[in-house]
Formats: sequence, structure tokens, C-alpha cells
Amino acid sequence: MSMPRAYVLVAIDANTVTAGAREVKNRLSAELGRRGLGGEVQVVETGSFGPADAGVVAAVQPDGVVYGRLTPADIPRIVEEHFVKGRLCAQFILPGERPLPAPREGESRRVQLEGRIVLDNCGRIDPERIGEYIANEGYFALGKALTQMTPSQVIDEVKASGLRGRGGAGFPTGLKWSLCAPVKADVKYVICNADEGEPGTFKDRLIMEGDPHKVIEGMAICGYAIGAARGFIYIRGEYKLSVERLTQAIAAARQEGLLGKNLFGSGFDFDVEVRIGAGAYVCGEETALIESMEGKRGLPRLKPPFPAQAGFKGKPTTINNVETLANIPAIIRNGAAWFRRFGAAGTPGTKVYTVLGHVNRPGLIEVPTGVTLREIVTDYGGGMKRGRFHMAQLGGTAGDILGEEVLDVPLDYDSMQAVGHSLGSGAVLVMNETVNVRSFLHACIRFFLHESCGSCNPCRNGLRVLADITGRLKDGTAFVDDLECMEQVCRGLKVSAFCPLGQSAAAPVLSALRYFREELQEGVGTARRPPARSSGRLAAAPR
Repeated sequence: MSMPRAYVLVAIDANTVTAGAREVKNRLSAELGRRGLGGEVQVVETGSFGPADAGVVAAVQPDGVVYGRLTPADIPRIVEEHFVKGRLCAQFILPGERPLPAPREGESRRVQLEGRIVLDNCGRIDPERIGEYIANEGYFALGKALTQMTPSQVIDEVKASGLRGRGGAGFPTGLKWSLCAPVKADVKYVICNADEGEPGTFKDRLIMEGDPHKVIEGMAICGYAIGAARGFIYIRGEYKLSVERLTQAIAAARQEGLLGKNLFGSGFDFDVEVRIGAGAYVCGEETALIESMEGKRGLPRLKPPFPAQAGFKGKPTTINNVETLANIPAIIRNGAAWFRRFGAAGTPGTKVYTVLGHVNRPGLIEVPTGVTLREIVTDYGGGMKRGRFHMAQLGGTAGDILGEEVLDVPLDYDSMQAVGHSLGSGAVLVMNETVNVRSFLHACIRFFLHESCGSCNPCRNGLRVLADITGRLKDGTAFVDDLECMEQVCRGLKVSAFCPLGQSAAAPVLSALRYFREELQEGVGTARRPPARSSGRLAAAPR
């Protein structure tokens, strides 16, 4: 059977499906068949290429062109011009976009795709065909771990790689595994945290939609390392396509003997199950996630004990997020030294970001750690769409609001901590001068107030006070001491809130005070705070 002369890779993810990607793909297949080109040009579903606002996107290989904003009505012209007459349809080409390079004869994919570790398959393979994942070195790392390495050697390799958790906290992954591995128990668990509730962050969703087997393979390697035979993927109910593809991938892996009993003849058993959450932001915190999985209200637990000692159903549990687990197969397959070639010394590897806001090319990118915010805005985001750079929020609503002073700070955990900031979960929201920091800050606090579980007093009442103050700032009626009061409340939240939700709410406020105090001051009126009312006597106890 002869090979097709061209492949059309249609990006199928939650964004493009809404824009009509299924209809475009079906029309493309039908039109190619009608013109007698069905055997010469193969249409393939794949994950996201990266663009977030380009509608339906399709790449043609080996021609190296990406078409965007496609509708079914555009397909006959594209087929006629590109595949019959052999000339490009310039009006549909996305400027600045190009498909990932096709592998060259005799070269390893990992050599060509330097800089893309997590997303190297996204936009290149059909995520619903396990054979394509296996053909691109999929499950090789699991086989290597089970047949050539001991569990402790796997943990040592992950430790040596320097991989840090990509969920925002940056805790060393190998160290987290080593805390669970020696705990004696009849049952242990691996949980993939795919809740991803941070506004503006959808990197984990696109990883799962574009390369679900990589996440499953990372979980299986983790299970082997810590001695767990069961894994769960806790995922938001809104991520319907991710749920479908993960469920399909798990079934395919079981059928191929890559999940289940006696994997690779090693005697190691491991299986995975999808658990769907109800979409509560607080369930991104690992103990609240566990409570939700156990059928209870998603409220954070008091620690210690930590999940590594007593997690799901009271058993030792290791929890990593999607991006962290998606790094594991490449580390085991290629070695820690290879992984350390990428990125900053203290934060080796790459980081996946969703870049949104007033940039010319919003979307999904993967870059070595240590690139600067200026590079992301200018080089990867294509520069400001209109106006000038005013501020950026790094890491979703729980992230810091940064000014121009931070544009050239390397984006890695150590460099950001050195200037008093965190790297966050992977969202970069870029804003020009049309965005008022007072209104934006009020929107952030309202989000936290809505999502707070209300179980601790600092968060429950502190967020209400912050919402009132930022509301007055937005309206230009703030009291003269409101900025000072707001800062005091935030510092109290950082040290006394029960879980990271309340603690994180301080980040956008304190960073806005640091870089945009003058702009916030413009919302302060001349009125002084009225004195607190007192009845002069104690209230009677309720009967």
C-alpha cells in the first residue's frame, strides 16, 4: 500500500470543536474523496497546535503550512487550490504559525524536538490511536523502568533530573515520591490532579486532549516507584473531551497489556480510573481533592498527616498534576542528564504556558524554564496586539500582578522567589493600558470570595473585607486608610488562612500594591472610615 503524499492534521480540542472542527474535518474528508484524492491525502485528528483564538486549525504536512479560522464552506476552495492545483491558499494561512517538523530519516525525535518535552506529540499524532503513541516511543519508558530499574532507581533518576512540580508550588517531584515509597501499607495510590481550576489556565486540558497516554504512562511509572497498584485521574467535569480521550486511552492500554496485571512480565500490577469532580476551585488543593474523591464535601484537611502517609481512604498517596507526570516518561527514557540540558539550573526542563490577553498570538506554548516574560510577550506571543504593555498576571487569578519591572526576570522558581514572586501554574495574562488595575483586582477578589469553602474565619471574613475595599477602589470611593487596611488583611491571610486558597488571595493584592500603588491611590476618596458602632453593652445570649 502506497504512502499518502500529504497529511492534513486537524486540531480537535475543546476550543476547536466549539468552533466547528468536526464539521470541517468531515467536509474535508468528503471533498477529498469526491475529487479522487482520498488515497493520496490522509486526514488525521490531532491535539492542539497552540493557537487559542484561530478557530478551526489544520496543518498540511510535508508542506509546512497551517490554515486557520476554517469553515466547512472554505474546504472546497482549499482542496481545489492546495491539493489539485498545488498552490497555497494565502487568505487562510495563519501568520507566524507553522506545524511541528516531521521526523527526518535517521534522526531521533527527541533530538529534533529539543525544547518540547511535554507537548512533543501534541499536534503530531492522533491521540485516539495508541499505535501512534507507541510508534513514537510511547510506553518505552515504562518498559525500561519495569525491566531494567528498581523502584528506588526510578526515584533516584527523577530526583537527579531536578524535576519540580508544575502545579505552582514547585515541590521536588522525586522527593515527594521518596516520602511515600518507604511507608508500609497494603494499598497505596497515585492520583493525577487534573482539576485545573485556575482561570486562564488550560494547559493540562490540552495535554490530556493531545497526548493522554503520556499522562497514563507517567502515572504507571510513579506507581511502580512508590509501590502503588492503583491510580486515579481526578478531572473537572467540564473537561468532557479530556474525559472521553482519557477513558478511551485507558481502555486501549488495558487491551494492549500496558495496564492491568503483570505489566511487561515484571509481576507489577497497575490500573487507572477516571474520577470526575464537580468543578470546585478549592478541590485543586490536594487534601480537598481527596475529600471529594471519597464522596465528601471538598474541604481541606488539617496537615499533618500528609497524603504520603495517610491520603485517599487513609492510605499512602502520591499526588502530581498533569504536566508533572507528562515529564516522567521522557526523563526515564532519556536520563536525568538529558533532562537537565533544558532550562534553568534550579528548575530544569521546560514549562508549558497558556498565553492570553492583548498579544497577537495567544495560545499554548512550551519553552525552556528561565525565559523572561518579555520573551514570552514579544517572541512567543507576537508582541502586543494594541497599545503598550501595562501589566501581566502570572499563574492565574492566584498569581502575582506584575509590572514592567519584572519583564526581564527569568521565569524559574528560584529567580522568581529571589524577587518575591512565584512562578504559578502556567497562565500568562497580558494586559495593555486599557485595563484598570483597580477593576481587575476587584474581579480577582470576587472570584476568591465565590470559590472559598468558608470553613476558616480568616478566609471567610478576610475575603469579604477585601471585596468591599476593592469595590470602593474600583468606584473611586475608598477610605483614606483602605490601602493600609487591605495590606494588613492580606498579610494576615498569608499566615493564618487554613489552605492555599485563602493564602493565594493575598498574592494579586500585595503585588498590585507593590507595582501599581499610585494607580490604586487614584481610587481613594477624601472620606475617613466611620468609627465602629457599639451599643455600649453586651448583647444578650440567644435563648
